Amino acid sequence: MNVHFFLLSHPLPAERLSWIEESLKFFFVQLAPETLVHQKAAGTPPFTFFLTGDALYSLQDPETLQIWNIILSFPPVRVVCDRQDLDLRGIAIGPLRMKFPDQIIDTNSPGQGGRPSFWKDLALAARQTKSPLPGTAGWFQTESPYMHRSAENAVCFLSAALDERLSAELYAYLDGVHAGHHGQHPPEDTNIGEGLASLSNRAAAARLGFVALGCSRSAAARGYSTWNDGQGQVISTCTVRAFRIRELGQMIERFLSPHIILSSDAGVIRLMSPGAASYDRAERASKAPPLTILVTQGPYSTGTAFGAISFAVASAHKGILTRVIFIENGIYALTGSHHACEGHSAYTIQEIIDTVAGSENLHFFAFTPSFQKRGVQKDKSLNAVLDIGYPGLGKIFFYSPGNVDAGHQRVLVF
Repeated sequence: MNVHFFLLSHPLPAERLSWIEESLKFFFVQLAPETLVHQKAAGTPPFTFFLTGDALYSLQDPETLQIWNIILSFPPVRVVCDRQDLDLRGIAIGPLRMKFPDQIIDTNSPGQGGRPSFWKDLALAARQTKSPLPGTAGWFQTESPYMHRSAENAVCFLSAALDERLSAELYAYLDGVHAGHHGQHPPEDTNIGEGLASLSNRAAAARLGFVALGCSRSAAARGYSTWNDGQGQVISTCTVRAFRIRELGQMIERFLSPHIILSSDAGVIRLMSPGAASYDRAERASKAPPLTILVTQGPYSTGTAFGAISFAVASAHKGILTRVIFIENGIYALTGSHHACEGHSAYTIQEIIDTVAGSENLHFFAFTPSFQKRGVQKDKSLNAVLDIGYPGLGKIFFYSPGNVDAGHQRVLVF
């Protein structure tokens, strides 16, 4: 059984692998030292990293390969590679495979038609952490199709989930709403619109559920034609039939359920050590899996950081304990004193943080090693954003927060 597992598909910089390495050290030293003593413990290793797309390059880049060697020195860690993407990119991992033969998996389980399927392996992980069947698997999509592989990955994962008798759900946010636009005719790529229609038909035939929800604010900002049907539901004239545009709160209501939800870079972490000291607790008792959002991008070049905070606020409002961690380039949201030019209607990201800080179930953190690496400091006025180092990050990841009765937490990388 996969106790903790992660899907990584975007480029993996050394900085990201470094804090992953330090978090694993915290776990093994503080919470599970016995796994380091018993080298041949039975069962599936408790940490599995599923690598596809550009994340696979980290297995051959000298800088990141050095960190992978440290991570794989922990016997309970394994890496499952997307064999098709390895071949597509011409990535050779033979030396690493020879060094860690039991921990580097470069063949995939047979999927539809008997062809090896990385997404079948991932769907099995999602199924193993959710019982009894049929259960549900969800995918959170923030990127547009065709310019990004993540939308195709979403269809592949949800298709594999249906094969494993899991109901399938897609949650489209920010540019992810474009996945549901009607009339898609890509000349070469997989047709995402047709993929969603196929998922809906297959789910119905198998008597499983299928839901594809798009955020109404994201859709309206991108020019989707909508109206209210008088029943509080927003109907769109420009989406495929399987896709529904709804208020963000309706989407987040699905996050109250305990099923596995993945994204292009995401994690599922089994909560451990009930009652152990953590940085936070839910204001009210909750059974919803906590949500940890990692803001890794700068605040203004894209809408990612704003979108992450908006999603966090909406999640907390629904009663989900939500932690926002500014890390990597995301810390630039907290440096200096931000001022919009006179007459500019938009708020700065620091103004937004100040406005929502103190909201029930919403906690902000700043990862100090990211500041130190860049030689900058957090603006002193942002008192509501608590500083944490590697131990604090480990506690957020692996300690059960107070007042929460959930089997796992969700980690989404923005």
